[in-house]
Amino acid sequence: MNASPIKPFPIPVVAALGPGSQPEDEALDYLPMPQGMQTYRAPQLPEPEELAGHDGALGALRATLAALHDAVGGHPAAPVDLGGLTPRDRQLINQVLGEGEVSAQSLGAESVQVQESVFAGVWRVLRSADGCVASDTIEVGAIPEVLRRAACDDGRATGVGALPEVMPEGVMNVPSLLAEIDDQQRRWRRGQPPHIINMTLLPLTPQDIVVLDQQLGAGRVRVLSRGYGNCRITNTCVPNTWRVVYFNSQDAVILDTIEVCDMPEVACAAREDLADSAERLTEVLAWVETS
Repeated sequence: MNASPIKPFPIPVVAALGPGSQPEDEALDYLPMPQGMQTYRAPQLPEPEELAGHDGALGALRATLAALHDAVGGHPAAPVDLGGLTPRDRQLINQVLGEGEVSAQSLGAESVQVQESVFAGVWRVLRSADGCVASDTIEVGAIPEVLRRAACDDGRATGVGALPEVMPEGVMNVPSLLAEIDDQQRRWRRGQPPHIINMTLLPLTPQDIVVLDQQLGAGRVRVLSRGYGNCRITNTCVPNTWRVVYFNSQDAVILDTIEVCDMPEVACAAREDLADSAERLTEVLAWVETS
């Protein structure tokens, strides 16, 4: 009986095994790690001899500390007016407060610029009209009320509004998404937890995004919160409805959400933050007053 010819083995025989023995067709591509986290940094305080004659600045800082204690206790905190300070006093205020993680603006007939200090919940609020400064204040709280009011004023009574009778070609899921947003914003009341829609997980087409932007509109409030990467917050023209987009340290979108609330929590200072700021500002004032 003749032997059958040997057929080629379907899997190649490997003579050597182990790490480094096999060719690598593609290099591993890891996601970049977060970088550049913003953390509290103690302010660079002036030398003792530089503090002489700055009673106006010291008075404003004491008033800010008193406002912090009011806010921690759940009481309304009166703004601290810096309009009457000399340029040198204002420079000392700037040096002590520094710049924190959150900045914001509200544009309109009155332009409002907001910058959180290194003391969370302590905000510098600058109002201007026709190119002239109208007021310069320190405000203490979760977020300056001027931003809440501007967002509230932008909210139209019609809510999301009626969709076009004929939707553009390619629109798929935005009608149901808009219906959810409209229902949630009509039922939401201050004090309730936010309703968050994770757009990153939704199957939305580019045409869906266009219709969504058109129906929600864009308000006047812009907020930037910096930590690991950035969080950019904008209000819409639908009451209590915000676009909140998170970016990593390479400025790539990692989370895109719509929040139904009066103000997204990522922009706000918590009660614990206010208490911590009161302790830190107390230490700063103790150093200043004993110098």
